[in-house]
Parts: sequence; structure tokens; C-alpha cells
Amino acid sequence: MQPFEMVMNPKQVFLSVLIFGVAGLLLFMYLQVWIEEQHTGRVEKRREQKVTSGWGPMKYLQPVPRIMSTEKTQEHITNQNPKFHMPEDVREKKENLLLNSERSTRVLTKTSYSQGGDQALSKSTGSPTEKWRIEKHQGAKTVFNKFSNMHWPVDIHPLNKSLVKDNKWKKTDEIQEKRRSFLQEFCKKYGGVSHYQSHLFHTVSRIYVEDKHKILYCEVPKAGCSNWKRILMVLNGLASSAYNISHDAVHYGKHLKKLDSFDLKGIYTRLNTYTKAVFVRDPMERLVSAFRDKFEHPNSYYHPVFGKAIIKKYRPNACEEALINGSGVRFKEFIHYLLDSHRPVGMDIHWEKVSKLCYPCLINYDFVGKFETLEEDANYFLQMIGAPKELKFPNFKDRHSSDERTNAQVVRQYLKDLTRTERQLIYDFYYLDYLMFNYTTPFL
Repeated sequence: MQPFEMVMNPKQVFLSVLIFGVAGLLLFMYLQVWIEEQHTGRVEKRREQKVTSGWGPMKYLQPVPRIMSTEKTQEHITNQNPKFHMPEDVREKKENLLLNSERSTRVLTKTSYSQGGDQALSKSTGSPTEKWRIEKHQGAKTVFNKFSNMHWPVDIHPLNKSLVKDNKWKKTDEIQEKRRSFLQEFCKKYGGVSHYQSHLFHTVSRIYVEDKHKILYCEVPKAGCSNWKRILMVLNGLASSAYNISHDAVHYGKHLKKLDSFDLKGIYTRLNTYTKAVFVRDPMERLVSAFRDKFEHPNSYYHPVFGKAIIKKYRPNACEEALINGSGVRFKEFIHYLLDSHRPVGMDIHWEKVSKLCYPCLINYDFVGKFETLEEDANYFLQMIGAPKELKFPNFKDRHSSDERTNAQVVRQYLKDLTRTERQLIYDFYYLDYLMFNYTTPFL
């Protein structure tokens, strides 16, 4: 019989397939065990390296506690041994919100220890840059050790009001002291941000610096930030009048310095010696204002980046035109995006919580202004820091000047499109901002 005429019977075929299958399974199981052993060995080795170099093992899947008393904050700075305390009433009422809303944004690693640090390196010149470059190459441990040895201010200090001569500011001053005291007491009781050494540069990345009058201003979008940047430019000698500076020059001109562009010593010195100001706004009003600005007017960034993704995920049977250009996002769709833990695109500073933009329970702001009393607060602040007498805070609307300003009545019209549950979830989302800055709970 010729070779090609030989035919295996079914029993032989079955046995051959069975033998090859068992052999393949055994080989797969062996490879899996070998890979796991190799991976485990590498993990254990990294752990040993972290422990011996002063770094403890990171538990990435566990919630990061956000609550720390003032006394424990100082202990955490000096001993690098955080001990957290969370009041029982807060834990029972809003445990998930507190843990998730203030979760550490970035864990410090040897390859990336700052947000904005690389950008600052490219802009800076001179010996401080070289020194910082050396520190970066030495790894994150150098940065951690240097910062942990510094004493972060944990108490607000009295404001210098020697330059305020006019008695008309007495009521404004009393309100300001109440706001500062309220925020301080809230942070002592509930607040604090743990592991702040690990993301120092991110923590101060929204703070603008004006060295001449020694001011630190934390930018909160939709709370008068455009006009505040104009004021800072005038104070810095970059413009003669706040009314002559265009919107593009304010936001895209790169004329102002941010605190994260300095080295560690520069950041630490300014935080401890400059007057720190933050201006906030009712969270619901700020949210509606951001939606109106970014989605109800033509926008070459927010429509294609956010609009397209929002319409695609939250609008059933969306038309092709809307999916292509991303315009026409509805407020209800925007809220679905905001409350979605799996957002198709990330958060944006225009609707991010103030507690995550300015860290008011870590950075003790000397001045807490509110959008609702913006001009009065701002002009009092300018007197207090010794600004030129002729410099007044501008009261014009930065963009879309023909539109009605977003106020409580406008907000109510937008909230009508939402269910009671959706309105409650928005409040829960901004829960810390409402509490920190003593805003009245909205009618839901």
C-alpha cells in the first residue's frame, strides 16, 4: 500500500487529538505558573526597594482617606506618618463623596513628580533651573524629603489692614473675617488633604503669582477669573488699564506666572509670606454659567472635544450632523456626563469643584471673596494690598455681553429640565464646596 493510501481510523485520530490537547494544556499551565512567579518576584523586589528607600507600598485600590485635623496635619508633615480621623456623622452621611471627591489626583513616582514641572523647566532660565533639573534626575525621593522637612502653615494669620484707610470697608471686613473663620473651623473639623507632599506641584498649579504686591490668586473659572487676571496684569506693570486687555490676551497670552513654575523653595516662601486669595461662587450658578458659555455659543474646542463625546454617549439616535460637530448639547445631557463615573472625556476646570482646584483645606487662604459680592470684595482686597488708588475691579462681562448674567432665576429655569434625583446628585457632587464656603443649600 502506498503512503498516500494509508488512512487512520477514527480511534487513532481521537487518541492523537487527545494527546496533543493534554500536552498543550500542560504547557499552558506551566507557562502561566512561570509568568506569575516572575511577576511576583518583580513586585516583591520593587516593594523592598521602596521600603528601603523610604517609600511604603502603595495600596492603589483602597480609598485614600481625605480627613485630617490640624494637629494631625502638622504631625503628618514632620513625621511622615499620617494618622487620619473622620467624624462619624460625616462618614455615615457622605462617606463615598468625601473619599472620592478629594482623592489624591496623582501619586508621586520617580518618573513624574509634578504637573507643570517640565513645562516650568522649559520656561525658566538661570541657576535655579539647573538646580531643579539635578533634583529631578535624582528622583522623587529628593523632592519628597526636601518638602517633608518644611513646615506647612496650618493656621491663618491676621491680615495686614494698615493700608485700608476708609471706614466704609468696616462691614466688608467683618464679613471677610467671618468667611475666613468659617472655612478654618470647617477644615479643622472635617477637612484636610492627605499625601499632599506627593502632588505639591498639582496642588498649586491653579495659583497665579504677582510678585510686586506679593499676591497669590487661585483661579476659579466662572467666578470672575478673567477680570482678576486683568487686575494682576495691571499690578504687574503689563498693562495700564484692565479695560484694554482682550480675552485672548488674558487666557492665552502667557503673561502671568503660576506658582508651579517655581522651585520648591520659591513655592514654599511665597505660600508662607504672600497674601493668598480665592474667589468662589454658588456651585449651581457656576455650573450653569459654564454650560451656557461653553455649549450655547460656537466654540472650537468644547464642541468637538466635549460636545461630540457627550452627544454620542447620552443622546439616543443622534443625528449625523450633531455627532460630527458636537454642537447643541442639552443641559440634561451635560449633567449626565458630569455625574457619570465613566465619563467619555475628563473633567474640565470650568466645572471642577473648588475643593479640587484650590485645595482650601490645605492652603490657608487669607482672603475669601465671593462672586455674589465680587466688586466690593475685590476693591477692598486691592486697598488692603496697596494697589494704586485709581485701579478698580472691572465690572464688565468678559464674553457674550448681550446675554443675561447667570443668576438664581436663570439657574431655576435650567434645573426645571432635571428630575429631583438629578438635582440632588448635582448638590452631592458639589457638597464640599457648599459646606466649605457656607452657601445655602439649593431648593431641590
